[in-house]
Amino acid sequence: MRILLTVLVVAVVLIGLLWVFQRRLIYLPDSGAVPSAGAVLPGGRDVTLTTSDGLALGAWYFPGTRDITVLVAGGNAGNRSSRAPLAAALVREGFPVLLMDYRGYGGNPGSPSEEGLARDVRAARAFLSGKVIYFGESLGAAVVTALAVERPPSALLLRSPFTDLADAGRHAYPFLPVRLLLRDRFPLAEQLASVRVPTTIVYGSRDTIVPPELSRTVAASAGGPVTLVEVPGADHNDQVLLDGAALVAAVVKLARSV
Repeated sequence: MRILLTVLVVAVVLIGLLWVFQRRLIYLPDSGAVPSAGAVLPGGRDVTLTTSDGLALGAWYFPGTRDITVLVAGGNAGNRSSRAPLAAALVREGFPVLLMDYRGYGGNPGSPSEEGLARDVRAARAFLSGKVIYFGESLGAAVVTALAVERPPSALLLRSPFTDLADAGRHAYPFLPVRLLLRDRFPLAEQLASVRVPTTIVYGSRDTIVPPELSRTVAASAGGPVTLVEVPGADHNDQVLLDGAALVAAVVKLARSV
């Protein structure tokens, strides 16, 4: 009985700590300073996005020759510097690109949360006019899908999306009651069901962070026309899924459908 009581106490303490500190496991920002946009790509501009709760967020805007802009929302780690090669590849294809960073990322003020990231991407969308493709990477796929429900884009590209954060969390922490513990939900598949715009989903067949079956389930939930692009042998953070030819080609093809 004493051993059982000890185990229960330890379990309760552990779950309590996970409840309090869970966002430190979900969000892994690189909060360091980033270079100027002009140092990343010629013609790049440093811009400021103002959120509805008063935060001033740094972002990069890169002009292009096409009449449709790609709004890029990154995943849960790093900052916009790590997405610079993607922006460069899209600009080479003629796309203007807005590369945003969330609160707490890339020297930005604030601390990330589901509600906070929703405010951040709304501020990014408000900066743009005309036709826009929302591009979301992993966690960012959930962020732009929620935005698409409120303000539909011209088209939507989701890279390595999960059905919801709990499903992704259960894969990473199968021994924990993840769905019961989570405060931030990101119900991507549920929200995508009401999005009617052309949607492309790109995923790696050997993704060890977001299992491929989750991305395929997301595709099945889409409320509009959907294209599924599997990158054979690719893991979640392999270069081919960061700025590779298949990913960039998927954006180009999606733009033709608009």
